[in-house]
Amino acid sequence: MKKIFSTSLILFILITTALTEAEAQRFSRRNLYNSVGVSLNAMNYFGDVTPESDFTSLRLNSTRPSVSVHFTRKFTPRIYGRAALSWGRITGDDSKSADFSEPENEPRYKRNLSFRNDIKELSLTGIIDLFENRRTYLRRPDFTPYAFLGVAVFHHNPKAYYGGSDLLAAGWYELQPLGTEGQYAERNQDDYPEPYKKVQFAIPFGLGVKYKLARSWDVAFEITWRKTFTDYLDDVSTVYADKSDLSRTAAILSDRSAENERARNGQYNIITEGEFSRLEGYGRKGDQRGDTSDDDWYISTGFSLNYILAPARRGPKFR
Repeated sequence: MKKIFSTSLILFILITTALTEAEAQRFSRRNLYNSVGVSLNAMNYFGDVTPESDFTSLRLNSTRPSVSVHFTRKFTPRIYGRAALSWGRITGDDSKSADFSEPENEPRYKRNLSFRNDIKELSLTGIIDLFENRRTYLRRPDFTPYAFLGVAVFHHNPKAYYGGSDLLAAGWYELQPLGTEGQYAERNQDDYPEPYKKVQFAIPFGLGVKYKLARSWDVAFEITWRKTFTDYLDDVSTVYADKSDLSRTAAILSDRSAENERARNGQYNIITEGEFSRLEGYGRKGDQRGDTSDDDWYISTGFSLNYILAPARRGPKFR
């Protein structure tokens, strides 16, 4: 994903520079217009709770919906600016995405972590059309591919579901306030990471194609990647904390290895230490829990319906 992002960013900058210079000639402001639209998307995530943190790890049973509304302004024959407000959900589950029969994925199956995260995003993006239109919106091309790049701020809140036991009631639990990797530990604070923030920044970029559906209507299909700067969309990044440094709730939700189906059926050896259970290689302080080498990503793919707001035509002034 790093290579995809770097290559896309470089190409986008080069193309933008070239097109801006080519469009320096006069463009009538009478041909500028605005549009509003709504998008329905499928959202996926790539991070620690998937077999691999790249596009090949997409799983349909982990796909969730996303919706957005947006406002777009045309600035030149090719270049637009768009502001969008989006909501979407991402999810991951080791027991569903990692196959215990595959040696490279069995460790994730044993880990047995899962989460869901509702993301609210505000973004500003620049859009470049492949085909220019120097005329009115009525004369726009029927079919136009485009690329875009921007900035976004988003709020996220990872949660995990616990099925219930004598130690903890069933329900969804917010993970960030618990500090499952020791972020809020009262002891040995130097051994643990700093708490992560629920408000984060991202760089959205992607490709799309739009089709002239009617006089004032366009339909578009696009895919958007978001490069984030956090490794905690899934609440997983570093190593296990000492359970004695955590609250009971945080300790239980930090290590779910003894709860996977094969462990419950006696196919894995469960180790019991005090009131907590775990599998060998999981749950002890320092055991690997996540991978800090790459931040998390989230991606949306879907369709949008856009309505063009016809610009007001001013007649000549008479005295």
